[in-house]
Amino acid sequence: MTQQTMRAAHPVTCDPRTGVTRSLLGYGIIAGPLYVGVSLTQALTREGFDLSRHAWSLLANGGLGWIQITDFVVTGLMVIACAVGLGRALAGGRGATWAPRLVGTYGVSLIGAGIFRADPAMGFPVGTPEGPGEVSLSGMLHFACGAVGFLCVIVTCFVIGRRFAAAGRTGWALYSRLTGGLFLAAFAAIATGAGAPWANLVFVSGVVIIWAWLSALSLHLYRHAAPRHA
Repeated sequence: MTQQTMRAAHPVTCDPRTGVTRSLLGYGIIAGPLYVGVSLTQALTREGFDLSRHAWSLLANGGLGWIQITDFVVTGLMVIACAVGLGRALAGGRGATWAPRLVGTYGVSLIGAGIFRADPAMGFPVGTPEGPGEVSLSGMLHFACGAVGFLCVIVTCFVIGRRFAAAGRTGWALYSRLTGGLFLAAFAAIATGAGAPWANLVFVSGVVIIWAWLSALSLHLYRHAAPRHA
C-alpha cells in the first residue's frame, strides 16, 4: 500500500497542535453567547431591572449579583483563551502580534469588571435611589476596566480588518471595520448619553454586535486552522 493510499484510507483530520488551537478558539466562539445569554436572561427576569435604563453591569449588585460577577469572570477567562488561540491561528503577518494582545487585554478587563462592581444606580437594585448616585472606588475601577477593554476590542477590529484587506478578503475586512466603527459609536453614546434610554439601548446593541463579530472571527479561524499531516 502506497503512502498516498494510506493517507486516503486513514485521513489525518487534526494534529495535536491544531487540536489545541481549535479548542482555544472554541472559547472565543461561545464566550459571546454565554455573556449575552446570561446577562439578557437576568435583565428580563430580575425585579426592577429596565433594559432601557439600566446597564448590564448593574446586575452585579443585589442578592443575585454573584451571577453577573461570575459571568464577567468566566467570560473573561474564555476571551483570554481565545486570545491565545488567535496568536496560534494567525501565526505571522499583519495583526499576528497585536490582535491577540488586544483581545487578551479585553479578557483581563472583563475579569476586572467582575472584581470591581459598578455602583447601584438609577433605582436598581430595588430600593436604590433614582439618579446616578455616588461613585465609589470600586465603581471607578469598574468603569476604567470597561473603557480599556472596549477600546482594545475596537482597535482589534481595525487591526484584523487591515489583515483581511491585505489578504484581499474585502468582505471580512469591511465587516471587521464596520463592527469596530459601530461599537465605537455605541461606546460614545453610553459615555455621553447621561443615562438616556436611547443611549443605553444603542450600547446594548453595540455589545451584541461586537460579541457576534468575535464569535464569527473565532469560528472562521477554527474552520481554517490547517492540520499538519505526517
